[in-house]
Amino acid sequence: MRFTTRLTQALDARRAADGWRQRLRVARNDTRTLEVDGKSYRHFSSNDYLGLSQHPAVLAGWRHGAPGAGASGHVTGYSHLHAGLETQLAHWLGYECALLFISGFAANQAVVHLLAQKQDSLIADKLAHASLLDAASHTPAALRRFHHNDVASLAQRLAPPCDGATLVMTEGIFSMDGDSAPLAAIAETTRRAGGWLLVDDAHGIGVTGEQGRGSCWQQGVKPELLVVTFGKAFGVSGAALLCDETTADYFLQFSRHLIYSTAMPPAQASALLAALHEVQRGDALRQRLHDNIQRFRAAAAALPWSLMASESAIQPLVVGENSAALRLSQRLAQAGCWVSAIRPPTVPPGTARLRITLTAAHQESDIDALLKALHDAAGE
Repeated sequence: MRFTTRLTQALDARRAADGWRQRLRVARNDTRTLEVDGKSYRHFSSNDYLGLSQHPAVLAGWRHGAPGAGASGHVTGYSHLHAGLETQLAHWLGYECALLFISGFAANQAVVHLLAQKQDSLIADKLAHASLLDAASHTPAALRRFHHNDVASLAQRLAPPCDGATLVMTEGIFSMDGDSAPLAAIAETTRRAGGWLLVDDAHGIGVTGEQGRGSCWQQGVKPELLVVTFGKAFGVSGAALLCDETTADYFLQFSRHLIYSTAMPPAQASALLAALHEVQRGDALRQRLHDNIQRFRAAAAALPWSLMASESAIQPLVVGENSAALRLSQRLAQAGCWVSAIRPPTVPPGTARLRITLTAAHQESDIDALLKALHDAAGE
């Protein structure tokens, strides 16, 4: 089969399944408001949970650093801003070291790609992020998956002897279901089996735990490997791996993702330092987010679609078929509310959904407008 034929067939199948994805050319995106094609919408598809992307201190931080690092961190791209951010992150989260990556996807890929060898065992939650599962599939290690948030299933996967090392992978808060992992039980089960635990806390850091320290801190867990990302509650982008000194040294010596990538711009590190300060003192923002979540859930429980059991900023409303989810998303857009329809392969077939995300930037009037639009659509 020629490449052109293969690509055309795949694209035709995607269209036929109502799974076609499109990028938006956004004119304005300030967490609460989205402007597309000259029309303004109430925005319910942003991961900017605390609204920090528009914070004056974060914007000022961008202006205090250079727009480009100019080289890998192993050449001349590692500045005092990068070092300061790593030091503050490590101290804040109780680790010896932090290493910066350009994205959460890159961080997860780097960790799994570097550590996993042929005789090792990788065990992942069935709903773990694509970055973890993709990375695992490209290593020589065996990948097994346990039932979502099921510690007994994890124990079964850990029971067979392994000639190499074992790495268990999960998330703090899951990006499509919005539920939290039982990290304390997972950590104990992994420890008893002699394995290491990797937690991707992209959606927990900044919004849960004391000072926003995240899901692991909240549950009293310190995994060997903790990945936190900055494109959600921090309102910027990038990621960090938290680990001990030996592991950090190993990555600095052998991780191709670190050695052969240009370092994140110093301006980004400067903005992240400002964002970290706002996250640490952001209890009022976290309370506002919590209040918005409770307000939404109280009124959404009566809707005919399945509202998943999530106490996080991610509030998935499972519709079912792709076409139905698209129609509901379009109906909400007509009412001035922007909510993205999430479809397979991102979620399992038959569970297409509206992934509603709430933020501290939303006002009560925004939540009420969304609820009215949903109830009107249900009535139709």
